[in-house]
Amino acid sequence: MDWKTLFLSPEGRIGRQSFWVGWLILLGVNVVASWIPFVGTLIILASIYASVCIHSKRLHDMGQTGWWQVLPWVLGPVLVFGAAISVGVMPAIAALTNGEPEVSALTALVGLFVSIFIAFAIWLAFTLWVGCSLGQPRENKYGPPPINPTAVTV
Repeated sequence: MDWKTLFLSPEGRIGRQSFWVGWLILLGVNVVASWIPFVGTLIILASIYASVCIHSKRLHDMGQTGWWQVLPWVLGPVLVFGAAISVGVMPAIAALTNGEPEVSALTALVGLFVSIFIAFAIWLAFTLWVGCSLGQPRENKYGPPPINPTAVTV
């Protein structure tokens, strides 16, 4: 497998080592891109597609559909967004019902931090599951197993 196929095609299968190499490269690109105003944001957004491609191929190697990666992409942000909304809504409700808005705000803020932690844990658990699970040794509906599951050529 070459670099272009690794990062730009969601088709086929890759082994664990190729996944981790691709994942670490994307992590490095995102860290460096975060230091560059505006253009870095565009690079990070483009790297989302590359991440979807490597995760899809790895899930295919495990015999799973690439759609499994929707869970951490949707569940985490929904959880954090809901908790962030509660930071503004809970104190307002407490003020309208003669409660203590300060306590409600503090409780909602703690809930936001817990939600961020849970979202990160979901993402981490998913990445470890995809990156550490064994692939299927035989051909599956996504194609033949990687010829050399540890190789990515230049």
